[in-house]
Amino acid sequence: MKKISLWCLAIAFLLVPGLAIGAADFPKGPITYIIPFPPGGQSDVEARLQQPYLEKILGTKIIVEYRPGAGGALAWTQFSKAKPDGYSVCGINIPHIILQPLSQKDAAFETADLKPLCIFESTPIGLAVKKGSKINTLKEFIDYAKANPGKITVAISGKLSGHHMASLQFEKKTGAKLTLVTFTGAAPQVTALLGGHVEAIWGNSSDLVSYQNDIRVLAIGTEKRMDTLPDVPTFQELGMKFYPRIDRGVAVPKDTPADIAAKLEKAFLDTVNEKEYHAKITRAGFVAMGLNSKEAMKYIAEETEEYTKLLVEHGLLLKK
Repeated sequence: MKKISLWCLAIAFLLVPGLAIGAADFPKGPITYIIPFPPGGQSDVEARLQQPYLEKILGTKIIVEYRPGAGGALAWTQFSKAKPDGYSVCGINIPHIILQPLSQKDAAFETADLKPLCIFESTPIGLAVKKGSKINTLKEFIDYAKANPGKITVAISGKLSGHHMASLQFEKKTGAKLTLVTFTGAAPQVTALLGGHVEAIWGNSSDLVSYQNDIRVLAIGTEKRMDTLPDVPTFQELGMKFYPRIDRGVAVPKDTPADIAAKLEKAFLDTVNEKEYHAKITRAGFVAMGLNSKEAMKYIAEETEEYTKLLVEHGLLLKK
């Protein structure tokens, strides 16, 4: 009887998630790094920069997998129900993971379903037109948009994204009325601008840096000018207290064992602190951050409070 009991206990131990394999044995195989947007966007660029460092630190292969759709909601919905074993991690964007559950019916996940490991960078948002546009300055853009309500088409990376919120805030501050054109991520919206399909974009700083020879950036949402865009004025210096940005990090499903989550958290934070990596993302137009899991959860809670107010103000809060 004693042998049977011990045998049953051993089987039960193996069946309980997170008990059979501890952090000491983790990882024993490749880890999938899910990107909720198409290839070529900022989330993809970040993951590719991190990939070699993570592989070295964790001693396993990191497989980058794309699951675009619904502005990230498709991937985050699927990921919230994924096996919480540490063998898959998912990129997260703030404010996207806050806004979508609050205001999007097809976002079948809650922000709390995703446990942030860290927030590793911030991407300032700027307003840009194609080089050769008749609009040369932010003032000209605002004046034209006010005089011609809805005539300027502006590309955003997704509904209820950082770009969407930036545009709502911009319209409130300036009185301008824009027509937004929604894309599935940052990469296709830049293509649309360069192809002449839209007149302007709310662009991520890294794209503004990469395409600065082809576009004219009217202003950027930082407190001081970026070294990688030295000729671009900030909204602040043009008289607007306006600092739009998107923060990026990585998460695991909320029930991931604490020791495994901690090992992944350390791997990402160690990557962020690598001098070579830090230099690469700075050159690419990103602003490095290094919020750990606890700090990230606190930050997300604070941002949730602020964005809830903004959604209520614009009648976008989903009634549940």
